[in-house]
Amino acid sequence: MKNIQNTYDVIIIGGGPAGMMAAGRAAELGANVLLLEKNADLGRKLLITGGGRCNLMNFEPDTRRFLARFQDRQKFLFSPFSQFGVTQTLDFFNSLGLETKIEAEGRVFPTSDSSQSVLDVMISYMKKGRVKVKTKARVLEFIIQKKKIIGVKVDVNGKITDYYSKTFVLATGGLSRPDTGSTGDGLNWLKSLGHNIPDTSPALVPIKTAEKWVEKLSGLSLTDVKLKILTDNKKQAEAKGKLLFTHFGLSGPLVLNMSRLVGDLLKLSPVTLSIDFRPDTDDKSLDIELINYLAQQPNRLIKNCLTGFMSPTLAPILIDLAEVYEANAFNLLKKPERLKIINLIKNFKLTATGLMGLDKAIVTRGGTDLTEIDLKTMQSRVSKNLYIVGDLLDIDRPSGGYSLQLCWTTGYVAGSWAALQN
Repeated sequence: MKNIQNTYDVIIIGGGPAGMMAAGRAAELGANVLLLEKNADLGRKLLITGGGRCNLMNFEPDTRRFLARFQDRQKFLFSPFSQFGVTQTLDFFNSLGLETKIEAEGRVFPTSDSSQSVLDVMISYMKKGRVKVKTKARVLEFIIQKKKIIGVKVDVNGKITDYYSKTFVLATGGLSRPDTGSTGDGLNWLKSLGHNIPDTSPALVPIKTAEKWVEKLSGLSLTDVKLKILTDNKKQAEAKGKLLFTHFGLSGPLVLNMSRLVGDLLKLSPVTLSIDFRPDTDDKSLDIELINYLAQQPNRLIKNCLTGFMSPTLAPILIDLAEVYEANAFNLLKKPERLKIINLIKNFKLTATGLMGLDKAIVTRGGTDLTEIDLKTMQSRVSKNLYIVGDLLDIDRPSGGYSLQLCWTTGYVAGSWAALQN
């Protein structure tokens, strides 16, 4: 028998960005909403996005241009984005008092440079709608009656309680960053309900390299560099952007956005990564620049002088790889040695050995088959009173605020339509 006190209009499972948006929106429309979060607090993954600064969206007001970044998935997304797109999202946060700024490549951050500011706004939004939030509430299973979900069985601080509702929004996230609570529970439930879940794997993930000396560059961040992906000395792709060296290889937005291709290519053949640290200067011009630089300080030692021409962290590695005797004065640098340095600046090669795991991935590749979802409402075509949002969807996207925008949009649409069913 149902406990009337445990019955709601809408139950949201998952207290990440998509779940909080869905809860707040449903409550705004007058629904009695319960949000269940298995962690002790809300928004754990939100707090670590953008290095703790929260790249909450990417400001491209042209919907077609924005959705083009989702490649073959863009055709599925016009309907939800026509209801709550980029411009509406920015207006939403600004109207709630969150001051924002737009940085390079359209990345939007709170002016506070703190993810906590975004979380505070979402919590305030839910409080305004009187959303009931239960943390440390681990959903164990759906309660099914006559092939329809009528409730969820929940472990709340060790006590098993059943909660009932007419509609449910599943916002548990995929498999990336399991330390934040995304351990695949939602994907398993969807499989049990009859949904087709393509194989999942890490996406937007750092790349591991073979070279041990890369550890010496760990923490070096560079902007406007070019990265080429090569197999059998043939270019497969290239792009410009921001790159970060780590103790195991490469990361940063440029690398994350190319990681899927690297992972796919590694299944077929060895992959070489070529970095151009000065993509806007050709080899000849760079050589002239170096010659002029040398002429200004002919008697300084190479190991001391090159740090003024390149990053001080990178210079010793270039000297070592070019096999230049670092105790020499710059005026003793021979042309072949100089050209070796130029070549390394323009074609700095690393050997990709694999991708980091789900614990380092920004999002999960794979998820619910989009043909099994009504994208106008985010409603499951398999379980009619279930709505599926965020990282549970089989949608690849680049880094730079696109993942959070997908959460805001799908959460808002699902919350709207779930509320209207009551």
